[in-house]
Formats: sequence, C-alpha cells, structure tokens
Amino acid sequence: MSGMRGGGGGRGGRVSGGDVEAQRAANAAAPKIPDLFRRITGLFAPHRTALIVTITLVLVSAGLGVLPPLLTKQLFDVGLFPPTGGPNVPVLLELVGAMVALLVLSAAMGVWQTWLTANVGNKVMGALRIRLFGHLQAMELAFFTRTKTGVIQSRLQNDVGGVAGVLSNTISSVIGNTVTVIAAFVSMLVLSWQLTVVAVILLPVLVIAQRRVGQVRARIATKTQESLSDMTAITQEALSVSGILLAKSFNQQQAETGRYEKENLNQIDLQVRQQMSGQWFFAMVNIFLSIIPAVIYIVAAYLITGGVDVTAGTIVAFTTVQARLMFPLLGLLRVALDLQTSSALFARIFEYLDLVPAITDRPDAHPVRPDELGAVEFDDVVFRYPDAPADTPATLKGVSFRIEPGQSAAFVGPSGAGKTTIGYLVPRLHDVTSGRVLFAGDDVRELESDSLVRNIGIVSQETYLFHATIAENLRYAKPGATDDELEAAARAANIHETIASFPDGYDTVVGERGYRLSGGEKQRIAIARVLLKDPAVLILDEATSALDTLSERVVQQALDAASRGRTTIAVAHRLSTVVDADVIFVIAGGRLVEQGTHDDLIAAGGMYSDLYAQQA
Repeated sequence: MSGMRGGGGGRGGRVSGGDVEAQRAANAAAPKIPDLFRRITGLFAPHRTALIVTITLVLVSAGLGVLPPLLTKQLFDVGLFPPTGGPNVPVLLELVGAMVALLVLSAAMGVWQTWLTANVGNKVMGALRIRLFGHLQAMELAFFTRTKTGVIQSRLQNDVGGVAGVLSNTISSVIGNTVTVIAAFVSMLVLSWQLTVVAVILLPVLVIAQRRVGQVRARIATKTQESLSDMTAITQEALSVSGILLAKSFNQQQAETGRYEKENLNQIDLQVRQQMSGQWFFAMVNIFLSIIPAVIYIVAAYLITGGVDVTAGTIVAFTTVQARLMFPLLGLLRVALDLQTSSALFARIFEYLDLVPAITDRPDAHPVRPDELGAVEFDDVVFRYPDAPADTPATLKGVSFRIEPGQSAAFVGPSGAGKTTIGYLVPRLHDVTSGRVLFAGDDVRELESDSLVRNIGIVSQETYLFHATIAENLRYAKPGATDDELEAAARAANIHETIASFPDGYDTVVGERGYRLSGGEKQRIAIARVLLKDPAVLILDEATSALDTLSERVVQQALDAASRGRTTIAVAHRLSTVVDADVIFVIAGGRLVEQGTHDDLIAAGGMYSDLYAQQA
C-alpha cells in the first residue's frame, strides 16, 4: 500500500517547497500546547526511580562541593597561620586529607550521575521518537499526500535529536547548580554579608539579559529546524532512485545541486547566527566573573581599614565560594538558554503528536462478520478530498452499487473519474463525505480497522518493495510464513521459477523500491505477497497498465489465479484485461453511468462501447 498514488493529489509532478506552508496550515488545526514545561517533564514519568537516585546524587554532590572552600578557610586560619604561632602540621594534614577524600568521592559520584542522566535522557528520547513514529503511522493517507516525506523524516531525526542534550543534562544540571548556588550563597553570607552584596549586586541584570537572548535563540532555532526539514526533503526527493533517474533523464543534476546548495547556504547562515546569538552576553558574564575577585579584594581592604574583622582566610575562602556561586549560576543561565532554544523543537514535536487522525475506530467497533464475507456495497456515496478547495467538485457524487461475494468486478472510465478513489474507500484509507461503504454487510466505519484491512489485499500499479530480500518482502504480509508457504505463494503468482533462477534465490536483494527487478517481476512478487495474506477481497489498482504486452500477459495470468475464490475489484484503463469480469462499472465525472457484463455494455452502445472501440 505504501507505493499507491495519493488519490487526486500529487499527479502534477514534483511538489515545490510551498507544500511546507500547506502542511503548517493543516497543523494549525491541531490543539494548542497547554503547558510545554509540564509535557516535557511528563516524558520522565516512567523513570522515577532513576531520577530519584540521580537527584539524590546531585544533592549530595552539591552539598559536598561547598565544603572545600570552608575547609580552605580553616586550612589558612588554623593550619597555616594559627593565631598562636607557626603552622599546625597535624591539623593541616587532617584538612588536606579531608579535601582529597571529598574530591575523590565527588568525582566517583559525578561518573555515576553522568551514567544515570545519559541513560535516562537517551531512553526518554528513544521513547519520544517511537511515540512520534507510531502516531504518524496512525495518521490518515491524506496527511501523507499533502506532506513531504523529508519533512516528516526531519521531525523524527533532526527535531528529536536536537533535544537530546536537554533531555540528558537538564535535570541534573538544574538541580545540582541550584543547590550549589544556594549553598554557596549561604556560605558567603556566613563569611561576610558585606562582600556578598558586592558579589551579587549585578545578577538581576544578567537574568534579564538572558531572557532576551533566549527569545532570540528560540526564533533562530525554529528557522533552523524548518531549513533542516527542507534540506531533508530535497535529499529524499533528489537522491532517491526515481529522483536520480528523473534528474539524469532531463540533465538537471546541476539544477538539483543548485537547489540543495541554496538551502545549504541558508542553513549555514542560520547555524552561525544560532551559535553567535548570546556570545556577547556570555562574554560580558565572563568579564563580570573575572573582575569580581579583584573588586572583592578592594572592598575587603576598605572593610579592614574601617575596622571590620576580615581575615586572610576569610578573603581566600570567600573568593573561592564566590567562584562556586558564579560558575553554577553561569551554568543555570546556559541551561535556561538551552531550554528556551529547545522549546521551539519540543513545540514542533508536540505539534505532530497533537495531530488527531481523521480515521479512527469507534469505541463500539466490531470485527468483520463472516456471514457476507466478500460482499462490498456503496450506498449513495459522496466523497470530497478533505484538503480540496471548497469550490472543487466532489470526486464521487452519489455512487451506489453492490458486489456479491466471490464476484469479479471491474471499474473503468476516463482518467480522474474517481475509480481509484472507490478502491481507497473500501479499506477505509479515506472516509466518505456522505453515504455508506459496506463490507460484509456493515458500514466500514463500524468495523475494527485491523479486522477490515486483514480481509483486503491491494495490488497497485506502483508496486512498492523494500530494499531487502525477496523473502523479507514476501513475509511483510505474513511474518511467520514458512519457506514452503513462500514458495506456494510465488508459484501461484507465476514467479517461483524466475526467483529460483537468481543466484541467491529468495535471498536476492531487490534494491531500492525493487529497481533490480523488471516491472513484471516486481508486480508478480507483489501478487505473491497478497496471496500470502489470503484476503477475502482483492483490489487491483491498474495493476498491469505500466507493463509491456508480454509482461502484462504473464502478470494477468497470475492475477487470474489470485482472483479465484475471492471477491475481486479491478480498476483498469486497458479494457482488454476486464472483458471476463462478472460485472463492469463505468465511472465518469464521479458518477456511475453504466454497469453490466462486457457483452451487455458493448450491445448498449454507450460510453464503454466507445472506450473499447478506441482501444481496439
């Protein structure tokens, strides 16, 4: 099904970058993000135990980090320069030993903390990526016909990857730096409240500046990710097998390189702007941190001159603690900037997660009933593509018909008449605008989608094969199929002898989209894949129209074998392939204009007769 056309959209050739705006407009209907921070923290809920251990380690490490400066004060005032005389060596050794032990313990706890945060962060990121991928799998077909594959890939790779560092480091960094800042601030107050006032007087200015810088970086980050989406889309289009063939056929390799180069230059500019934004801010912060000790020395001198008791140990300890305050504070400012920047990426991720699939199972949905298995009926069906302009005529206009179980039915008519759309409505790839589509006697909207799709097989004109072995492509329909079952399906599809002639047999890698095989070989493998599924209803969407006469004859034989014992719905342009159908429906302008057998329609002398005469 992945290789089928997207209904009425996407027939006009390559899609320009303008469809990104269309996709954004469609996403605008999604629910707004109520509380981004709450949703981000909610991602960590499954890892509470690891987070509690991490937070405990952070708190202990932060507390231990404040002790060395206080030990330094004692080392100076009691060990090196005691009031009673020369250095006190025993006390000095004890203090140095305590400092070394603290450093070793802090280092060990730091390694453990790093492992925990990296483990949790990457698990959260992996779960977020899987959640996003699964949600996209649930979206309706129309979403993918209006959105570039490269744009979707960018959300999964670039956006989720862009928040990896935030998910891994934010919690430990915020908690550790916050505790360190508070402890250091308290220590500074204990040592000298006068010097503390001097050290922190400009901090509110830095916080205000940080907020403004963060807003700028968030805007640049959004533009950067949009540019990455466009680059990924260009890569996916231009470097696919189909894209390369098209470029070489029209000698457009230079144009494709130029298109990529233009977006690449835009990306370079945005990356430079993102890296440079805030650099002046951090330069000013570093200057501020560098001159604070010098200012402390000057203020301390004035305090001593004024009669305030400030010892040498107090000054050394205070400047050490002040560094313990400023550098964690700088870390908090950087984390705040990272959070503001990554908020743009989280918003883009949640924007996709908030998309509501247009086609879902009802709460009271039930499995397909076996009573009329294979019966398909349209009851006054009207269908308009959801993203079509309001003034666009409906694709189907009041179509009604019934196909009995085991019957072979064909849909023919001019291009764009709505034939393929009929085939898409049966497995509920789209929902009708009005009317009903019934499968085995029930409205398809009342059936469980898994049960419905399990009973329907589709072979399309544009066969999609994965870049894998033939066996792996066949087992996509039935993962647990045995080798004997694969061979039986391949024989029924008239492809076993061909596969057996390959040097690697069923282990032959078919290449990107099956390009190492001929059109007829790909189509017969697709038929074998459907036979392995063994559906009650088989939908053939112009399954032979792209083949030459010889390949068509071989594939048609395989299709005839596949159709035995099951309801068959064939959408065809070549009327020679449907002359033996039990009933032929002629669709024109979205309406059912004729129906009957081949002989009946020829005798009627209507549209079918004219089409058949033209092809003959």
